[in-house]
Amino acid sequence: MLSAGCTEKVKAAAVAGAFYPDDPKVLANMVDGFLARAETNPENGRLIALMAPHAGYVFSGQVAAYTYRQLREQDIETVILIGPSHHASFSGASVYAEGSMSTPLGRVKINEKIAKSLLNEKAQVTFDPRVYEKEHSLEVQLPFLQRSLKKITIVPILIGTPTRESFNFLTEQLTTLLRKDPKTIVIASTDLSHYHDYQTAVVMDRKILDAAARMSLEDVEKLLNTGEGEMCGGYPVLLTLSIARAAGATHGKLYRYANSGDVTNDRNRVVGYGALGWYKGPLAEDEKQKLLAMAKETIVSYVTNRKVPVFETNDPRLTANGAAFVTINRNGRLRGCIGNIQPIMSLYQSVVQNAVSASSRDSRFSPMSKEELKDMEVEVTILSPLELLKDKKDIRIGTHGLFLVNDRASGILLPQVATEYHWDLDTFLEQVSMKAGLPKDAWKSSRIYTFTADILK
Repeated sequence: MLSAGCTEKVKAAAVAGAFYPDDPKVLANMVDGFLARAETNPENGRLIALMAPHAGYVFSGQVAAYTYRQLREQDIETVILIGPSHHASFSGASVYAEGSMSTPLGRVKINEKIAKSLLNEKAQVTFDPRVYEKEHSLEVQLPFLQRSLKKITIVPILIGTPTRESFNFLTEQLTTLLRKDPKTIVIASTDLSHYHDYQTAVVMDRKILDAAARMSLEDVEKLLNTGEGEMCGGYPVLLTLSIARAAGATHGKLYRYANSGDVTNDRNRVVGYGALGWYKGPLAEDEKQKLLAMAKETIVSYVTNRKVPVFETNDPRLTANGAAFVTINRNGRLRGCIGNIQPIMSLYQSVVQNAVSASSRDSRFSPMSKEELKDMEVEVTILSPLELLKDKKDIRIGTHGLFLVNDRASGILLPQVATEYHWDLDTFLEQVSMKAGLPKDAWKSSRIYTFTADILK
């Protein structure tokens, strides 16, 4: 640790001259060259989070450049860096909370206000500068940031042995931050599979990159647990995915994949690298029509012959995990409504499965008959992430849906319900309480979450 004047502490570079050049001019030219050869990948929506490799620049620098090339057109002021600890063992996470970090290109200031707000001993999120002394996973990101963005502050977070408390706490705190500040972004640092032959590595890496791009936290975790996929920064990626999903990200995009064999031509023992981003973007009109058509076709097919149609799509917005409800009405009256609140499967699969359930498995109704198909009206509702309600005055009738949780009881009402029945705020709260099978004033002692929705009909 270096002292700058009487106040600021500066974390000295630990791997300059090893993972990347220690000469400022050589380093700047190398990074600029990588960035110049990387392509931009324009995508509709706000860039929420990124993933970048952290090997030596000779091996992974060009892949990393694809990640950082996307930032040059972004108005970013704060970067949350999340990476694994390779050298120090500790529980939870360590946030570097003061001063700045240096590279041969200069210093990058820590956003001390944000960093210190993340410290929580009970959640096992602390500040221990010792775990950063030899660590490279975050340091190697800094020169790319310095050459991609003009003026930023950073919040470095190293993950040791993760705990449920640290994972949940950081997800909640950083999600809140991203919702409030569009000039903040999260970057996860990870390499992929290690020391397999070239073809084995490609198969493993493509599986886990596909799962990450689909925003399937569940599939990424499963691949890591079974060994079908590898990430040395697995928990940083899982944490980043959790934050991105909760902050409203709707899909991911792979910018680049390569492995060390592409550089060294040694294909016997390679390390994989991926550059990927996660975005929050609206559904295009044709995507809305596809989902609505899928719901209708599924209902007709299942009610007619008990067969679920098989749909194929490569649309990243539709293959990414999403939460959806399918509602069936007849003659202005509800005939079935089933959905999932959390994004546990791809968006289009959620629509298909819930279309089947709405037509045949809603316990309030008998299964639909063929005769009812001719005058049915189908509505698909795509849910945003849940957000814990702090004040009932924040609820906007016609915009927000409500999800109420009280012990083991829960109830949900979609945004359009309050509008259709002309409810005021208190009635809406009473109705969601009764939907959960509770007294109408149960909302006063319950956790209530709000969400918004895209309503397709």
